[in-house]
This record gives sequence, C-alpha cells and structure tokens, in this order.
Amino acid sequence: MNTRIYNARILTMEEGRSIFEGELWTEGDTITYAGPAKDASERKWDEEIDAEKNLIIPGFKNAHTHSAMTFLRSHADDMKLDEWLNDRVFPAEAKLTDEDVYWQTKLAVMEYLTSGITSIFDMYMHRTAGARAVEEAGFRNVFCESINNFGGTLEEVEADYHTYNQDKDRLISFQLGFHAEYTTSRELMEGLAALAEKYKAPIYVHCSETKKEVEDCRNRTGMTPVAYMDSLGLFNYGGGLFHGVHMDDSDFDIIKKRGLYVVTNAASNLKLASGIAPVKRYLDMGIPVAIGTDGAASNNCLDMFREMFLVTGLQKVVCDDPEAVPAMEVLKMATVNGAHAMGLPECDTLAEGKKADLIMIDLMQPNMQPIQNIERNVVFSGSKQNVKMTMVGGKVLYRDGEFFLDRSREEIYAKANESARRILG
Repeated sequence: MNTRIYNARILTMEEGRSIFEGELWTEGDTITYAGPAKDASERKWDEEIDAEKNLIIPGFKNAHTHSAMTFLRSHADDMKLDEWLNDRVFPAEAKLTDEDVYWQTKLAVMEYLTSGITSIFDMYMHRTAGARAVEEAGFRNVFCESINNFGGTLEEVEADYHTYNQDKDRLISFQLGFHAEYTTSRELMEGLAALAEKYKAPIYVHCSETKKEVEDCRNRTGMTPVAYMDSLGLFNYGGGLFHGVHMDDSDFDIIKKRGLYVVTNAASNLKLASGIAPVKRYLDMGIPVAIGTDGAASNNCLDMFREMFLVTGLQKVVCDDPEAVPAMEVLKMATVNGAHAMGLPECDTLAEGKKADLIMIDLMQPNMQPIQNIERNVVFSGSKQNVKMTMVGGKVLYRDGEFFLDRSREEIYAKANESARRILG
C-alpha cells in the first residue's frame, strides 16, 4: 500500500523540528518522505489523502496496559488496590479462556484506535489468543511477560521470547517482565534475572504502586522494591517500572544508574487512590517517562488524551508550579519515550525509514479553535473526538468514525458482552 498524505500540518516529533506544512509518503509499512510539498505526479499511489490542513503526528504509544481486562470495565470500582486485585480481579481472571481474551482484546483495539494509539505494551495472559486478535486487526503489540507465583514458567517465558521476537517485520514483539515483587518468589525473580543475563535483555514490572506495597517489601527484605529487585540483578540490562509512585531518594539513583524507564498511569493511580507519581523529579533527573492507560478494570477507559492532561495537570499541582511538565514534554512522553520504552525505536518519529504509524488530528473541531499553539491544544484541550484517522504499518485502521478491521463492530460488541456475562454473571 503506497499512500500520499498531502495538504497537512506535520509534527514529526524529531528533536528541534517544529510543525510545518507539507506531505508524508508511505510505501508498505514504512515512511519514505515527510517534508514540504513536492511534485508527486510521476508516482503511482494506492491512495492519496487530503489532510485539509489537519495535523499529522506519530501515533500514541500506550506503554502499559492489560488489553483483555475490558471484560472487567466498571465491575470492580471504588476499592483499594489490594482488595480490588485479590477479591475481584484475580478470581474473575481465573475463569478466562482463550476465546474470552481474543474478543476482549478485539474490543480494546477498537478503543485504542479511537484514541490515536498505534501500539501497546500489553501485559496479559493467554498470549496466543491476544496475538491472534491484534495480528488479524493489523495492530502493533509488544507483549510484556507477566509471570508470577500463580501462573507461568521460566521455560514458557523463554519460549515466548523466541516465538514473538524471531520476525522483525511482525507487528508483535516481546519483552521480559513479571507481575510484581509482591506476587513473585525470589526463585522466580532470580530465574528471570538469569534470562535477562542470557539474552542481555531488559525487564519490566509493576513497581511501588502503593505505600503498602513498599512497606510490605521493606518488612520482608529490609529494602524497597526497587532496591530489592536491583539486588537480584533484574535491571542489569535496563527495563522499566510501571507506576513508580512511591519512591525513596535512593530509588531514583538506582533508576537513573540502570537506565530504567518509568511508565506513569495517572488515571489508574488516581482511581485506586494509589498516589501521584513524581514525574517532574524523574524528568529533572533525566529519567525518561512514558505514559500508559493501565487496564480498563482500573481506569476505566483506554484514553491517551485524558492521561496526557492528567500527567501535566497533576504535576503542576503537586509541585506548586504551573510550568511543570509542559505540553511538548507530555507529547514526547506519549510518542517518542513510549516507543523507546517498548523497544520500538522504529516507531518513535515521522521520518524516512520509520514505520508508518501515525494519526490525523482534526483541527476543525471547536476545541481546537482558534489555532494558536497546536501542541498545547492537543494536550490541554484535545480529546478522542479529534482523532480523524489512525494508521498502523501504513494501513488505515480507523477513519472518520469507521473501523477497517477483520471483524465488524457489531460482532465484537456482542462477543465481548457475551464473554463478560459468562464470567461475571
């Protein structure tokens, strides 16, 4: 599929390059040109898209989510994290089948597309079913291993590492990880550290989400979760922490030393009253921060616009500083940083040779007018209503409210509701 998008405003997210008017060309799944308008009359295009002066930017990277948890949307609300997880989530998840995960993931993909999300860091079980769902849809997915004391073996982890990373052109890839320190034995964590050493690979994990988690770990080990996991060699090759809300001063130094990413999940942390991550301090120390929605069980929507606004708005309040975490920094977190955190450097910006994962933001909506600073408009006043088009790997999967997927909207909704009713009653 060769596509020309013209008459566009383009923000490539390349360092030092501001918004310009021009066009973007794709060939297959790759960008071949992004720059000022030029003669394209001698080229043959499968599709030419008039952007009508709307904004083209890299797709958002949802750097922490649990896609198939859509079945738990609005089922377990207004609860503390430990009660929510142990009393409502884990028992329901024990009833999941491959078929459930397949359809719930399909539903999540639809929601991602409406929010301008073009790739996800999905930490969930029944990976074969999840992989089938996203691959059929043409959506980009990085699996994050979620092994813990209740499921998974090191042998399975290693097998998946090879299965999902052997084809670099595939839309699916895989990163080592585990659920959390408090759900995973020392023996399992040491085994994962050995795998990381064997493959020189990063590891990702839920970490320091609540005060209780940190206090319990300190009582068990004499260390914070960050320090304890680092002592086991888990972060020798980098990786990332999901949430990273409650940190000791020494934790920041470890994160910086190990080159870890922090993925903040503002809406989920607020809803579960877990706290507010110290995003500005991370950034001030040169620690890269990405953004995730978490799953629909704790958020409850997979909306990158809401996350972006909360990330900047909350930091302004907790730091008593209206200049904290400006709009362009948030856009970088949602695009470039997310891509790097997930191991997708080929998806970070809109430049020649990069993957054609992009979105069109409708500037002709009232919340985008007047056009004075487009980047700030996207972060401070943008919403899903402004996502006019979402393209993944050079293919348009969503445009003007219509999905171009392998399954119909009606079938996905019906199957997802049927699945949820069977599990939850």
